[in-house]
Amino acid sequence: MIRSVPHMDEQSLENISRYFKPFLDMNRQEIKELMSYCEVRHFSKKEVIVDEGTIDNYLNIVIAGLVRKFIRVSKREETLQLATEGHVIHSEISFLQRKPSEVILQALEPTTVVSMSYESMMSALEKFPKGERLGRMILSRMYVKKNERISIKASLSAKERFVGYIQKNPHMLKRVPQKFLASYLHIKPETFSRLKQFVKNNKGSNLG
Repeated sequence: MIRSVPHMDEQSLENISRYFKPFLDMNRQEIKELMSYCEVRHFSKKEVIVDEGTIDNYLNIVIAGLVRKFIRVSKREETLQLATEGHVIHSEISFLQRKPSEVILQALEPTTVVSMSYESMMSALEKFPKGERLGRMILSRMYVKKNERISIKASLSAKERFVGYIQKNPHMLKRVPQKFLASYLHIKPETFSRLKQFVKNNKGSNLG
């Protein structure tokens, strides 16, 4: 279901403002102007947002809920991103190059996103005074985050990856099925279970 952004509630606007603040200092009126290029979309739990082989026409900011990005490799699924409130998620190559997506986006919870279509983004970059700079900074941040994940995968042990992630995101153990978290952290399911028990037994101690 889609509704226009001018009717977005104040809490949602506040969530969007907090996301944009590290990039640009925009007042509430500028946020509302930018949101005029966007749509609010709602997805039910397990609903596919972008399917493999389709063109992703939206860049999304999660304002409530949780979205998983994954790719099918042979008979298994590899989780590439877990996006919660305030995070941007889309099929990057499909969105920017207008190609069929190789990844799948699926809501793991009832989810609400603020979405900007490719056509609206092109219009915003041309007409919204701060749009071009904002777009560059957001894409740069996403590139840095992606490379950080690659570096962590290559340089840290399974235990270090697990403990580091759970210390920063303890709520994700309750929100995300274990098999998806294990895939995201590149940890075998049986190893993940042992590490989860290790953290539980050592809660409150120095796990590093």
